[in-house]
Amino acid sequence: MILNVDDISVNYGAINALRDISFTLNEGEIVALIGANGAGKSTSLNTVSGLLRPTTGKVEYLGSDITSVTPQAIVNLGIIQVPEGRKIFAKMSVWENLEMGAYTVKDRKVIQERYEMVYEKFPRLKERRNQPGGTLSGGEQQMLAIARGLMAGPKVLLLDEPSMGLSPILVEQIFDIIQEINKTGTSILLVEQNALMALAIADRGYVLDTGRIVLQGNADDLLHNPTVINAYLGGETTD
Repeated sequence: MILNVDDISVNYGAINALRDISFTLNEGEIVALIGANGAGKSTSLNTVSGLLRPTTGKVEYLGSDITSVTPQAIVNLGIIQVPEGRKIFAKMSVWENLEMGAYTVKDRKVIQERYEMVYEKFPRLKERRNQPGGTLSGGEQQMLAIARGLMAGPKVLLLDEPSMGLSPILVEQIFDIIQEINKTGTSILLVEQNALMALAIADRGYVLDTGRIVLQGNADDLLHNPTVINAYLGGETTD
């Protein structure tokens, strides 16, 4: 087990955003967190990455409690979040955005190797490496956000709504890339409203509803679960 979220609750003032939720991520897995808007998916990721502090419960990474660790220290441990909405640096070039992703890496040789790696995975970014990030298309910006995360050399990649705002063709490309990243050994915690695509590539999944986990299990089992089908897959089976 690489990540263990144990019985955490998170409040926004008087609002209970998460209520006693627990989930795990094993080494080499893709685990999907699915649910409607406001279910607590992004809050879960922000708690793992240290951007939010739980009121109860704990987050463990490789057996060590990181609940009170700073976000920067969590990045240094190898847990990297690709945020919802991409949040690239619009006025910086593609190259500069990638450089920012590697700000914790001191070895220039390693940084250069990672440039080569992300340019191989994302040839469009290599073509546009001197172009301001804000002038890229939505799909290219999502690729840049993921590539920027990879520059840090993540052991765990937290992906928050990577398909948001993209065309179906681009969604397929992004999910293919996520699978490729996973095959290199990176464990992935994936937050998605597109439950069909998320569960299609995941090993396991958890369904959140109003801050609680209401279903969990093997991803294929969830794809065929009547509750999931009716609530998140448009009432259609996946056969």
